[in-house]
Amino acid sequence: MSWPALDRELDLWLALDRRATLWWRDDDACGDTPALQRLLAIARAQDVPVAVAAIPAKSGSMLADAIAPFSQATIVQHGYAHANHAPPGERGAELGNHRPLGERLDELANGRRSLARLFGGRFSAVLVPPWNRIDAASLAALPSAGIHGVSCFGARESPQPHAGVAQVNTHVDPIAWRRDRAFIGEASALLRLVDHLRARRLAEVDASEPTGILTHHLVFPEAAWEFLDALFARTRRHAAAAWLDVHALFDAADAPAISSRSA
Repeated sequence: MSWPALDRELDLWLALDRRATLWWRDDDACGDTPALQRLLAIARAQDVPVAVAAIPAKSGSMLADAIAPFSQATIVQHGYAHANHAPPGERGAELGNHRPLGERLDELANGRRSLARLFGGRFSAVLVPPWNRIDAASLAALPSAGIHGVSCFGARESPQPHAGVAQVNTHVDPIAWRRDRAFIGEASALLRLVDHLRARRLAEVDASEPTGILTHHLVFPEAAWEFLDALFARTRRHAAAAWLDVHALFDAADAPAISSRSA
């Protein structure tokens, strides 16, 4: 797969008078680092909005100060402490059914309040579950914690899995987690991107779900940074491509219910 293949796919969208919507989510933020500064600099230079998923229990004023000058960045909530509560042998999960539901929701509500205090209007009450996993009970109860959106990985089954909860996922991860966190390579990353765009165009998946790019700035190798910068530059030049911010993605969701946790 090559850059001209991406151009051709976008040309097909343009011929149909459709917009190929995309969005960018970056996970695991908790402090100011050179990697975060590089991410924010790319967002500013390319004028591409980024949803920065911050871990509430590990985030403080240093992260808030780092984000403040960059209007392209919006904060979303990355679980609570990014702590694994699954037993040995199971895949990592903070929001699985391994603890009482009330305990999980109290943590999420506390985390939401903490991020709202730190970031004010730059925070959107959208949950990114650690390891992109959340059990059905936690998902259904998110409005009681004051959370109106959720973002995982892979094509969504529904834009609104429960009343008051909108879902918009990511679909392209440039990191090979089982190969020493190496970059999957330009050809493989473009293949995944074009495949999702094509599937949307042909209505093989939810055509209305924007194609999401998932990054992890703390472990990004140099080649992945270069790919990301090139991707933004290429798509920003094409009339069919449109990068959306978090508010455009989630604000159409129903307002969250108010409870003792969300007060």
